[in-house]
Amino acid sequence: MSQFWVNMLFVAGSFGIYTWIAIWARAKSTREFYIAGGEVHPVLNGMATAADWLSAASFISVAGLISVGYVNSSFILGWTGGYVLLATLLAPYLRRFGKYTVPDFVGSRYDSKAARLVAVVCLLMISLTYVIGQMTGAGVAFSRFLEVSSTTGLIISAVVVFAYAVLGGMKGVTYTQVAQYVVLILAFTIPAIYLSLQMTGHFLPQVGFVSEIANSDQYLLHKLNEVVSQLGFHDYTADVKNKWNMFLFTLTLMVGTAGLPHVIIRFFTVPKISDARWSAGWALVFIALFYTTAPPLAGMARLNLLDVLYPEGTQNEPIAYDERPEWFKKWEHTGLLSFDDKNHDGYIQYYNDKNTEFDNTVAAERGWKGNELTINNDILVLALPEIDNMPAWIIGLMAAGGIAAALSTASGLLLAISSAVSHDLIKNTLYPNISDKAEMLAARISMVGAITIATWLGINPPGFAAQTVALAFGMAASSIFPALIMGIFFKRINAKGAVAGMSVGALFTIGYIFMYLGWFFIPGTNNFPNTPEFWILGISPLSIGCIGALINFIVAIAVSYATEEPSAEIQKMVESVRYP
Repeated sequence: MSQFWVNMLFVAGSFGIYTWIAIWARAKSTREFYIAGGEVHPVLNGMATAADWLSAASFISVAGLISVGYVNSSFILGWTGGYVLLATLLAPYLRRFGKYTVPDFVGSRYDSKAARLVAVVCLLMISLTYVIGQMTGAGVAFSRFLEVSSTTGLIISAVVVFAYAVLGGMKGVTYTQVAQYVVLILAFTIPAIYLSLQMTGHFLPQVGFVSEIANSDQYLLHKLNEVVSQLGFHDYTADVKNKWNMFLFTLTLMVGTAGLPHVIIRFFTVPKISDARWSAGWALVFIALFYTTAPPLAGMARLNLLDVLYPEGTQNEPIAYDERPEWFKKWEHTGLLSFDDKNHDGYIQYYNDKNTEFDNTVAAERGWKGNELTINNDILVLALPEIDNMPAWIIGLMAAGGIAAALSTASGLLLAISSAVSHDLIKNTLYPNISDKAEMLAARISMVGAITIATWLGINPPGFAAQTVALAFGMAASSIFPALIMGIFFKRINAKGAVAGMSVGALFTIGYIFMYLGWFFIPGTNNFPNTPEFWILGISPLSIGCIGALINFIVAIAVSYATEEPSAEIQKMVESVRYP
């Protein structure tokens, strides 16, 4: 059987499972559509939460980011730390409050339609910007493994999501995400185990990563540092120069993760309040299984790739372009890997030509005229089984895993968008007397609209796709997270304070991002170059979200104490949430 049909078998088989689950778990009421009836077991909910979070960005990109070295460890620290905040500060209290969505909590806690609307706007901005990457990631996986265009892949993805999200709602999405987690974690860990056994003889990648290379007395990390430094790159274990910015970036990812609406909504689906905390704990276990595997997979995959490019060692000639392996040719067709023979010698020189000292000495002595190989880090995981000549079934599993990661998060984001429109905007703001049946119809229509918009954005991604990560996490950190924390722990915060805090915090964060990345991300409209010497107090646009959160807290508290107290009923409700 050819590799194409193996890939097709794995992908089609997983799609069949998702569709069957959607039919079995179809939503029959608004409660089932929004929160799966509140009957999901905490272990299953933890697994679904992990799938909700382990997006295409995590599955496809995180290993590529970490392959650069310790400098990008903030992603794992921040994303995982955000779940600690969720488990300790948000999950049990939000579940005790008993609402369906984040704007529902904000609107009811502050007894304000204005606060609800601000929360809806923030939710839509966060979710729509974040879903672009998921749909694009699905298109990349489809185009490579099923040999179709990315547009065709996106449309297929949209049809599959439509089948189980519109029909099943949160109930169908939850149990589908459980299956998707199983698929993606197997697709991520099996290649890592395979590579660890091959390179170090250790079954666990986490152990192999800090062990000696098989039949050698050299540790794998030492070998990796040696190889990358010989090509002008920073050592894999090199320290970070700007620790202040790294700290703020990690903190932004933490509070941003804790404020992501599609993640928070998962804790409304369990039967009891204690189950919410258990769900967060299980989610941490399932996420940790992925994120502790990512660094060893990234490091070993990078070393393995360099061994392919320099089969005789980095001190000798690299591989000739005419002798490039088959996987190289296939990824060239995707545009994520390209070769430019700058010195016309027919060999693939791959090194860090941004390192001026290395470029002017070692590279010049070897007759190199610049780096000739452009590799998108996103292919590191997806291409790994092919680079290492792993069995065909592992490549097929990788295809199913990459698509599962994209679809699981996309469905969660789309459900959050649909719920905000149908429940918070239509039911609780515009037409409060709408029947449950009509609200259910509105929810499904909203889901169809969200899928249509997400698919269109995936097919026609805006030029600022990379910057949307900063916008999504910055918005979540500076608007949603403080409003939830103050709503739970500060009964003196009133509606005026909440609205002012969310608005000022979000506007400050967006303004700072636009100053460096361009206003509304239009090229050439940025006020300052996005380089460290121009950052205010050394804070990058990616790290500004936690400062926006701090401003939100300060403004909300100041405005609340300058205006009237919340009603006695609201204050009593807040106390009952914390002290039942």
